[in-house]
Amino acid sequence: MKNIAYIILFLSQAVFAQSFIKGNELYRKGDFAGAAKQYEGLLKGGEESEEVYFNLGNAYYKQEKVAPAIYNYEKALQLNPRHTETEENLALAHKLVIDDIKPTPRTGVSKALYSLTGKYHYDSWAWVAVSFSGFCLVLFLGYYLAESTAIKRIFFTGMFVAILGIVFSILAAVFVRSKKSNEHPAIVFAEVVALKADPNEKAKDVFILHEGTKVNVNDTKGGWKKVVLEDDSVGWIDKDAIKELE
Repeated sequence: MKNIAYIILFLSQAVFAQSFIKGNELYRKGDFAGAAKQYEGLLKGGEESEEVYFNLGNAYYKQEKVAPAIYNYEKALQLNPRHTETEENLALAHKLVIDDIKPTPRTGVSKALYSLTGKYHYDSWAWVAVSFSGFCLVLFLGYYLAESTAIKRIFFTGMFVAILGIVFSILAAVFVRSKKSNEHPAIVFAEVVALKADPNEKAKDVFILHEGTKVNVNDTKGGWKKVVLEDDSVGWIDKDAIKELE
């Protein structure tokens, strides 16, 4: 049975590799629509990966399809928040978005802390904590092996600073993770859509949004989603006009 499982796994990986390579070849030839179709097929088959989302975002960006490009870059960043090239391409895609919504300045202790720590993903803070731990271990060895009292003092002070770094990094990771868990981001896929004051078609329009704009979903009622924009504007949008990232 194990041998059969290994064979199936090998074949599935071979199919994935072949489809991925074919998508890359189509992209290089300038057939961006064909490449996108190839990558979408991989995702539909359950083959999610940072590389597939990233390449799919590139294929849509080349076609100037703003919403799908931004959506797939965002999905790639969910799998690897530290991928610089994805962040750079996402920034380029955002320049194609018509809506220019300015984030509301954060006030209060909690929001100030998030402004400080939220620039980095909680995984990044976890790695900072690991780095401080390794540094602390090196300092401890130096303290243990040092013979001079003055040098021991220097190593001890360094250990104290490293421990503070570990504690701060862990708290930052926990804080950012808790904030992220309360977010339910989505991308507007409709070319143009009205944000309503209430969850019904006849309600007053409070805002007009265009494709590619990122919103945060915080409620659902029937076929409507209550969303919050980066400037804290609130309204209801048709659920079919957006695509949630999580």
